Formats: sequence, structure tokens, C-alpha cells
Amino acid sequence: MALFYLVRHGKTDYSERNQKIYQGFGVNLSPLSAEGVIEIRNTARDERLRGADLILSSPYTRAVQTAAILSRELQADLIIETDLHEWMANKHYVYEDDERAEKNYREFAENNGVYPAGQDPDWEDTAAIRRRVLPVLDKYRHHAKVIVACHGMLIQSLCGCHPQNGEIVEFEY
Repeated sequence: MALFYLVRHGKTDYSERNQKIYQGFGVNLSPLSAEGVIEIRNTARDERLRGADLILSSPYTRAVQTAAILSRELQADLIIETDLHEWMANKHYVYEDDERAEKNYREFAENNGVYPAGQDPDWEDTAAIRRRVLPVLDKYRHHAKVIVACHGMLIQSLCGCHPQNGEIVEFEY
């Protein structure tokens, strides 16, 4: 049985959102803020993370940077897994503008991540997140301790709680 330590990425610097390469999907290239770097350095001091076999990361910059800090501090190898990405405002991989994405997030939250009866909205529901994330974790279940640098909604979909930046949530597979 594997124990996964799900770590929500640190606070992100979105100051260049919708500028230069950070337009549209490019917002996912935004790095951690200075505060976010400090958050993750503090997270790395948590004794629960010591002795991890490896660190998995979402491909988004804020998670990769989180994983890199943890990897350096904990001396654990880092693997990027593309299916550990954040929740999708459009499950068909169509980029939604900020207004539409926020509307879809509100619908997700109002419905606790479950599609309303008889409806099939564009946003990714909790079940879909679990269907893409659990097979990734399954590949690493033979390890005793794995850290996963990822996103709040992913953690919420697996564990039922939405963590703060840098917070660790334990998940037994």
C-alpha cells in the first residue's frame, strides 16, 4: 500500500496574466511568487516528507517549481506526469476565457463537483478528475512514500478538502 503526500503548489505569481506568453492556456506557465517559494521551503521541512521514494508533479510551472524545491530539499527524484494537471474549465480541452472559466468554476463549486441530474456541462467533474489521476498514482503504488506536487482541485477530488498553498494532504492508495 502506497502513501501519497499530496502537496498543493505554493502561491502563484499571476502578475503577467493575459500578457505576453501568459495569455490563454499560457497562464499555466506562471511561476511561484516569492511568497510561494517560501511556503514550499517551509513545507519541505515537514517530517512526513522525509525519506520519500520520489516526487511526482503536474506539468504546470507552479507545480513543477514546487516539486523542484521539494526535490532539492529532500533529495528525491522528480517525475512529471501530464495527467496530474489542474481541473479543466472545459473538459474538451478548449480554452475558456476568464469570464467563462470563472462561471464554470462557480457551477463546479455550487454542485460539489458533480454534474446536475440530466446535464452535461463543459467543465470537468470530480469523477473525471479521479479517472485521470488514479491511473497515474496506480503506476507508483509499489513505492512506500510518494510526494505529489499538484493542485487544490485535484486534491479536493481525491480527498474531499481544498488545501491551502503549500499544505500537505495524506492519501492512502
